[in-house]
Amino acid sequence: MESRYRGDPGEVSAFSWVPDFARGNVRDLRVRWACEEIGRPYASVLLDATHQRGPDYTCWQPFGQVPAWRDAEVQLFESGAILLYLGESDDRLLPADPQARWHATSWLVAALNSVEPFLGSLVDMRLFHADQPWAEDAFATLRPQAEQRLAQLATALGGREWLAGSFSVADIAMVTVLKIAHDLDLLPAHPVLAAYFARGVSRPGHARALAAQLADFSDEPPVQ
Repeated sequence: MESRYRGDPGEVSAFSWVPDFARGNVRDLRVRWACEEIGRPYASVLLDATHQRGPDYTCWQPFGQVPAWRDAEVQLFESGAILLYLGESDDRLLPADPQARWHATSWLVAALNSVEPFLGSLVDMRLFHADQPWAEDAFATLRPQAEQRLAQLATALGGREWLAGSFSVADIAMVTVLKIAHDLDLLPAHPVLAAYFARGVSRPGHARALAAQLADFSDEPPVQ
């Protein structure tokens, strides 16, 4: 495995506090996990999640979201783009073989475009609209689409350990997406995915990334 990382630390934006349900789910976890897998040092730039971000941040992340990344070479945003950038620096995150590299890239995009939106719609119903009289019906309507995507993913994964042969940024993206399915108790119906998710979150790099994210959160929300 070749690393093209030359020692420059990076910075990743993250929140200083989020509600309990969001801890372990904020997407800077993906970037932290990638860094932990290859031993790349980084510092977190903490933001107040309860306030609108100003132009000093939106010039870095136009939508005011996290994560964003910067180092001596680049400044970029969106977790998928950051994962690909970090993958370019180390074969442990993105294979050197062109076919394997594009296969892993395809699966990373699939995690964010073909799986996450369907699960995200369900979690929106559960977390943000639960008090609405129409929420349960909406959840029931949306669930079959999410279940279909999970079944298709399980079929595609089959008996493989990881999506694109060796562990890659594709798995970081997909495992963090499947955390939504885990939290909604959808994985028991898909044992292939339940086992895959368990493999991902049991990696030491994931444990270190999660610990780092949780350590950055304060116990109480910022004073208004």
